[in-house]
Amino acid sequence: MRRIWAIADLHLSFGVPDKTMELFGPEWKDHPAKIAEHWKELIQPDDLVLLAGDLSWGMKVDDAMPDIDWVEALPGQKIITRGNHDYWWPSMGKLKKILPPSIQAIDASSLVIDEIQIAATRLWDTHEFSFAAWTIFRPNPKARTEQATPAEDYLAQQEKIFTRELQRLELALSSLPPKGSSLRIAMTHYPPVGPGLAPSRASAILEAHQVDLCIFGHLHSLNKPKVQFGPARGVTYILTSCDYLDFRPLLIR
Repeated sequence: MRRIWAIADLHLSFGVPDKTMELFGPEWKDHPAKIAEHWKELIQPDDLVLLAGDLSWGMKVDDAMPDIDWVEALPGQKIITRGNHDYWWPSMGKLKKILPPSIQAIDASSLVIDEIQIAATRLWDTHEFSFAAWTIFRPNPKARTEQATPAEDYLAQQEKIFTRELQRLELALSSLPPKGSSLRIAMTHYPPVGPGLAPSRASAILEAHQVDLCIFGHLHSLNKPKVQFGPARGVTYILTSCDYLDFRPLLIR
């Protein structure tokens, strides 16, 4: 049986070295070396590795290629999807042409490997839940100062994007063949449920499509003892942000 691993939010910056993650805490110091050490220790060439977004800080494809090549050099077959910071991500047609042999991409789409069905989309922020109370906020001193958007307009913009992402999640899962005895995995960058695993619009779609595992990232600097994920209504939710995993790929099957 093929082993499946997951780790998200690598936030690599080999092509843009000024964008170091060390701004967000000492745990991020030399984090690519930590990831590589654990990865090589754990993962075999035939294993499957799921990367749920925010692979590179690059703004353009050329900026991201050193990061893609770095991932390519590691063992395993990798499946990537897009995160909110993957600005380099081009059209799927162009992406398929530039990706090296061990990396495949899915975005509002799916693929089947052996008996494993995988569908993915990014998702987005939603008013349904928030992790702010469970997060240690660390501002980015290099962040651009933008003109504030009125709260009402901002919420309307977020809802519009989130609604579109729900449609993309439905599209991705609908593209899978009948489930049968296959393991069905959804990859989303944003979390599809809140801290208490209460039902949400995204979780309803996952349940309707008989998803077994949903892996996601995006969340950083969480108070781990207070935020626990796991099974709810037939779906097991797994946070795979690399700092949450102490930069160690997680075996999910």
